Amino acid sequence: MLVAASTECFRDLPLVDAINRIIDLEYSHIEIAIHESGQQLRPSQLAEDLVGSVSLVRDTHRASIVSYSIEIEATDEVHYEQFAACCRLAKATKVVTLTVPSGELGTPFNKEVEHLQRLVTLAESEGVRIGIKSQVGRLSEDPDTVKVLCDNVPGLGLTLDPSHYICNPLGPRNYDRLIPYVFHVHLRDTTPTELQVRIGQGEIEYGRLVNQLNQVKYDLALGVHLAELPGVDHMVEMRKMRLLLESLL
Repeated sequence: MLVAASTECFRDLPLVDAINRIIDLEYSHIEIAIHESGQQLRPSQLAEDLVGSVSLVRDTHRASIVSYSIEIEATDEVHYEQFAACCRLAKATKVVTLTVPSGELGTPFNKEVEHLQRLVTLAESEGVRIGIKSQVGRLSEDPDTVKVLCDNVPGLGLTLDPSHYICNPLGPRNYDRLIPYVFHVHLRDTTPTELQVRIGQGEIEYGRLVNQLNQVKYDLALGVHLAELPGVDHMVEMRKMRLLLESLL
């Protein structure tokens, strides 16, 4: 396994500046956020200028890209066109894993299965795979639903974010049965009432998680995914998290 940081950790910065900040913190692997509502790279921008987008993301100053996080706001066929462009970007930059959100709560199960099957088909055509992100407020907030989705959509995996199973409206949820489906990981520290707290003040059992991932021979990234907290030195938290995870590997 290796330790990576998401450009979402510096979501208010342009992409190049966010990458530079991550490198300053001595991370050698990054995840790039491609979010329509973000300040960095947008799916609509990527679809309009794939060549320029490939050039932009390759300018990572020796850091390796381990994954892309995709959030597309377009609907209908435009959604799939933009997703296909993201898959082509991944292939061009030799990135295997894309993270996408699952449907919002209330989305009919069969509709979600059809949507995810189409995404998986598009991804596999470019040699890429997708993981749905653990996320409160979406179908993936429930571990049982995640397992059923993955079992019903061959090739689908999970971007595991344990925080959303600890700070969960239904109470802390056991996610052990999801470990075999993990394609990528997002990490911070969390309590049952706060999605993110300072590193070391929450309930994430990092060592236990690493051991579980080792048991299924997971050898990809542990992705640091920290938002800035008021009154907390964000750079210190980012460095602390890197050192903590590296000490476990």
